[in-house]
Amino acid sequence: MGLSSALASAMSGLRANQAALSIVSSNVANAQTPGYTVQTPNQIEVTTGDFGSTVTTTGVSRELDTYVQNQLRTETGGSGYADQMANILKQLQNVYGTPGNSGTLETALNNFTTALQALSTSAGSSSAQTVAVGAAQALAQQLNVTTKGIQSLRSNVEQDLGNSAQAANSALNQIADINTKLQGLSANDPSAATLMDQRDQAINTLSKLVDVRVTTDGSNQANIYTTTGIQLVGAGLASQFSFSAAGALSATDQYNIDPAKSGVGAFNIRLPNGSQIDVVANNVVSSGQIAADLKLRDQTLVQAQTQIDQLAATMSSALSDKTTAGSTVTGPPAGFDIDLAGAQPGNTVNFTYTDTTTNTQRQITLVNVTDPAALPLQNATNANPMQIGVNFNGGMGAIASALNTALSGAHLTFAAAPSPATATTLRITDDNTGLASVNSSSITKTISSLTSGNPQLPLFTDGGQALYTGAITASGSQMTGLAGRIAVNTQLVTDPTKLSVYSTSPVTPAGDTTRSDYLYSQLTNALFSYSPQTGLGSANQPFTGSVSNYLQQFLSIQGNAATQATQLQQGQSVVVSTLQAKFNSTSSVNLDSEMSNLIQLQNAYAANAHVMSVVQSMMNTLLQAQV
Repeated sequence: MGLSSALASAMSGLRANQAALSIVSSNVANAQTPGYTVQTPNQIEVTTGDFGSTVTTTGVSRELDTYVQNQLRTETGGSGYADQMANILKQLQNVYGTPGNSGTLETALNNFTTALQALSTSAGSSSAQTVAVGAAQALAQQLNVTTKGIQSLRSNVEQDLGNSAQAANSALNQIADINTKLQGLSANDPSAATLMDQRDQAINTLSKLVDVRVTTDGSNQANIYTTTGIQLVGAGLASQFSFSAAGALSATDQYNIDPAKSGVGAFNIRLPNGSQIDVVANNVVSSGQIAADLKLRDQTLVQAQTQIDQLAATMSSALSDKTTAGSTVTGPPAGFDIDLAGAQPGNTVNFTYTDTTTNTQRQITLVNVTDPAALPLQNATNANPMQIGVNFNGGMGAIASALNTALSGAHLTFAAAPSPATATTLRITDDNTGLASVNSSSITKTISSLTSGNPQLPLFTDGGQALYTGAITASGSQMTGLAGRIAVNTQLVTDPTKLSVYSTSPVTPAGDTTRSDYLYSQLTNALFSYSPQTGLGSANQPFTGSVSNYLQQFLSIQGNAATQATQLQQGQSVVVSTLQAKFNSTSSVNLDSEMSNLIQLQNAYAANAHVMSVVQSMMNTLLQAQV
């Protein structure tokens, strides 16, 4: 090797050391910078004809494990989902309160049943009657307060969706902007490394909100998709989430796939090509905080509201509804007569029949639906009993015709009962073929008078005066939101003696406990079936139990859900922390390692400088020898 070659090699070494020192300096300076990825110089050997081999620095490399990075982003989305679910369900437990404490549904129900039991031991006591009415009011108010708490949580989640949409859009726009800036830049360019750090930070922010899948093409453009395949970011283009908040939500404000019928904020995504997709209807997101908020708003908290609405509805109906068995028709054909007179919207006729070809017993519930826009009623698959909506006020001919059509294959016959039955009596019989047999029938009507002569009492009402009958209209069931509207009958508040006096002709005897005994028994011992929409039971096997049993069951379900959500949150936190530590072990700045690199570079720099000094000395010697 000649002196010129040695000099060229030493100079290229110094330049490479200088570049490496600059990178080490940058690593050390950014050791505490969030999102900074440690960089290393890219050095290659260059061979020239005259000077042999030299070294040159072609740029930098970011040291990261992309596999772990992708795992971390996936689990970050799961963490965002788990955090939000645990947070809201914990707040929901605060709405319910601690079992046994004052200000809870359990305590309010127990206080009311205790007051009714006390009333039975002193039926004529005005103070006992007043205490019982007060306990009923406290129970109604607790249901009102619980509804407000649940709907407040739904409203908070609704507001959070708007904030999350803005945060997601900001991250999407930043990613798309950085993609544009990276076009034309080499991946080894130091400025490109800085931009990619910033892009990774934006992607990490986005992954907390929605589930993401990231691919990078040959031109260093990040393409981002949801796990369902919806593209969020392409080459310089970003989709945008849009959210139109509905404001404070009530129990009747629920999601509907038809925007005209939906009572909650519309959450959509507009793709770069201009098309718009309903995020909820198309299940666009499956993880992240946004997915959790949508599930909480449209499912979890709606079911919590349904649970307390069912409690309010069952209590109201348990105390005010009277069930009367149908009159037997010996036949042939055999069956029952049912008097529909006085039935309110939502009142029902129940009957069972046996399909003799399969020896299968079936249950049918006829629901009095006076709003034609609500028909036909929708039944879940294998619903038992099956519900059929019909207007009881439509005349026996129209009612019979509708039922004969609806149950045309059941081998049953519906008709107006012949004289001397009243014009409001429906006859249900088999069709005389022997293929079906009607087993039982009954009608349930809501008692509206405080002194009907029956122990039943419209104690709870919908808003203070309107009867709760379970009416179904095109806008939904009367049960929806009932817990927020339930109140004690204003007539009873004015005259608490009606808790004992159930008849004025003849007058209920003093000390008679018939009504108070009945009310207490209905709330503590009577068994009722509950809608599967409460999360208990199923369509063909609904949960059956007393009012107290039902309350304990759904509170237990909610408590378990909150516990599981917290456990999932804790587990997810461990997973994310572990992956983050694994990712940091590669990508974060290790000061010990950088100091070691610095020492090596200093030694190399000194060695190259020494070579140059020696070469200079030798050249001076040669020049002096030639003089």
